[in-house]
Amino acid sequence: MSNSQQDVATYLATSGKLAWEVPGLAPGTTLRPIAKVGIIGAGTMGGGIAMNFATAGYPVVMVETKQEALDRGLGVVRGNYQRSADKGRFPQEEVEARMGRLTGTLNFDDLADCDLVIEAVFENMDIKKEIFGNLDRVVKQGAILATNTSALDIDEIAAATSRPQDVIGLHFFSPANVMKLLEIVRADHTADDVVATSMDLAQKINKIATLVGVCPGFVGNRILFARQAQANKLLYKGVMPWDVDAAINAFGFRMGPYQMSDLAGLDIGWSKGAKTQNPIRDALCELDRRGQKTKAGYYDYDESRRPTPSDVTAKIVREITGAEASTMSQDEIIETCIFPMINEAVKILEENKAQRPSDIDVVWINGYGWPQEKGGPMFYGDMVGAKAVLARMEKLGAEDPAFAPAETLKKLAAEGGRFTDLDLGGLKTKATKA
Repeated sequence: MSNSQQDVATYLATSGKLAWEVPGLAPGTTLRPIAKVGIIGAGTMGGGIAMNFATAGYPVVMVETKQEALDRGLGVVRGNYQRSADKGRFPQEEVEARMGRLTGTLNFDDLADCDLVIEAVFENMDIKKEIFGNLDRVVKQGAILATNTSALDIDEIAAATSRPQDVIGLHFFSPANVMKLLEIVRADHTADDVVATSMDLAQKINKIATLVGVCPGFVGNRILFARQAQANKLLYKGVMPWDVDAAINAFGFRMGPYQMSDLAGLDIGWSKGAKTQNPIRDALCELDRRGQKTKAGYYDYDESRRPTPSDVTAKIVREITGAEASTMSQDEIIETCIFPMINEAVKILEENKAQRPSDIDVVWINGYGWPQEKGGPMFYGDMVGAKAVLARMEKLGAEDPAFAPAETLKKLAAEGGRFTDLDLGGLKTKATKA
């Protein structure tokens, strides 16, 4: 192992340990007992989250609104367990043992005696607030009420209850039964013992947890949004989606922005006739090019789901953007997409929405496939240097004020400071809030 590889490995190991530390929690904080867990929603996320707890030995109640959805969700969970047993990961009898810990129901009141309830339904604020209002009515006092939202305002969700101190975000990553990362999102009124219990639970269900604060997209998705926004801007400069993806792949990500979109489905958050802020995506969806599931999205797909650049997509991009073909280099594409992620991470630290720079790297290494050898956005920022990041952000900020350089980035560039050494106060726990 080279010295640089050793440095990265040491940094990541240290960062992983640090992420579990929550400065400011009241000494001797007593954990809330968790003996039974409720999950609202038996879809992809709900089923995956339920598996984590059933695997760890917890009895789980899964609530759905329709029997068909409930049966389908439990069937998927059983299928996942059975495939693992067939591969020899655990004995066949363990399939029935784990399934025996899962109870499906259509009756919301069956959540009444749960110690932890996790909501995992569609990303719609009105729906989530209605659910939390019902949880407030049904679930016993002292239970932890959690939302799996990936971007919505948890303070607003908590306000739908009379016990916001019991509300927290537990943002699992998809597929939740496989992905290691768990963003634990502390809201304004979340109690210390709820934070401490959630961190402890994360270890018990074999997750890697980071404590983050409430802001649009929290830490991981907020940084992802910055990359996606710049990727979309590149299309208006004549760069094709596959050129963006190729550059991001060359950087070390297994999937670029448009490969990811095709895998997830272009129609997430879209409906027929919708005019969103992404007219290229809208046009593709109107042609029923909705990603891998329709064998066409940004790319064309063959029977084996192998992608090829699409003439249809190229034509749509040219018609909508009116841009001439670009000869932008891969290095410039990489800087344009990656450096804004570093800048956004610095803004997150300025706003005290993460505890420390290394926590941001833990999120991106474990939740988004950031290339290990580049250590995470903060570590990579130190590899390229603050001056280089600032120079690119000054250009991008001149085009769009939303990408103006963070004040701390300017300071680092001027003083020769390191991103990984930043200490801007950290995410405040209840005990340390003014």
